[in-house]
Amino acid sequence: MVCQKDALVQKVCDFYEKISSLESLKPSKDVDMLLTQLVLTCIPPNPIDVTKLCKRVQEMRSKLITLCGEAEGHLESHYSTILGSFDNPLDHLNIFPYFNNYLKLGRLEFNILSQHLTNIKVPSRIAFVGSGPLPLTSIVLASYHLTTTSFHNYDIDPSANSMASRLLASDPDLSKRMFFHTKDVMDVTSSELKEYDVVFLAALVGMDKEEKVRVIDHLAKNMAPGAILMLRSAHGARAFLYPIVEPRDLQGFEVLSVFHPTDEVINSVVIARKLSVGMPVQSLDQGLGAHVMLPCKCAEIPAFNPLNKMNMIEEFAAEDRLL
Repeated sequence: MVCQKDALVQKVCDFYEKISSLESLKPSKDVDMLLTQLVLTCIPPNPIDVTKLCKRVQEMRSKLITLCGEAEGHLESHYSTILGSFDNPLDHLNIFPYFNNYLKLGRLEFNILSQHLTNIKVPSRIAFVGSGPLPLTSIVLASYHLTTTSFHNYDIDPSANSMASRLLASDPDLSKRMFFHTKDVMDVTSSELKEYDVVFLAALVGMDKEEKVRVIDHLAKNMAPGAILMLRSAHGARAFLYPIVEPRDLQGFEVLSVFHPTDEVINSVVIARKLSVGMPVQSLDQGLGAHVMLPCKCAEIPAFNPLNKMNMIEEFAAEDRLL
């Protein structure tokens, strides 16, 4: 069993002790430095299987993911507040340190999505669950790629939705196509979810395995047959930063492909389609072969960049390669 004797695990445990001792996780020199070092530690390819960690380290990992999520939320709130002070906030999005990363990510995810839209050319309605105070994925997709699509952003935090909606109020186009709903995803009804051609699930919706699976099961029961689910996962040492979603967790969906990082990127992206009733499931280990989309060098890691999600490699691979 992998535990504290492993050099990587020991280093991550040391970072956890330092990060958890900080008085605040709001943007600051100390927060920036520690989280940047943590991310750089977890980026190199590593065969570690976090599911085999001892109980103590498993508990640490769960707490560390929560801390990283809290820091990410503070960072977005900080810049959303600054942007909200401008007359036209969308004209100043480039003040957010990682805006260019979101531009590249948006282009990448649009291309990925386009490959799997079989029944429609352009989705008319998209839901983004866990949009936060700075909904850059929705903004980028709506502004540059899906210019007629309406985006419905769901977040459990009313203040996050208030900050986010303020960013769009002065824009004559997006203010009419971007909507914000203050709801727990588990309370979003079937009548609502069936209206969406695509549902994006943010990485930090469902902070542990059980919660993530409950959310996925809720979506499986209530999304329209044939609708697309896009969600983020993590692989190897990057699973110290984000929860893992495995193909077997997606009951009720056909997993279409998995996109793994190839360099400084953190998240994997999983694409799945909601099954129709009675439709047989073909899993990733049933000999689908391998299809590779060559990655591009999209972004280097700047200071504190746990959201650098570009450079993906598309795999139709055996399930054991995803673990």
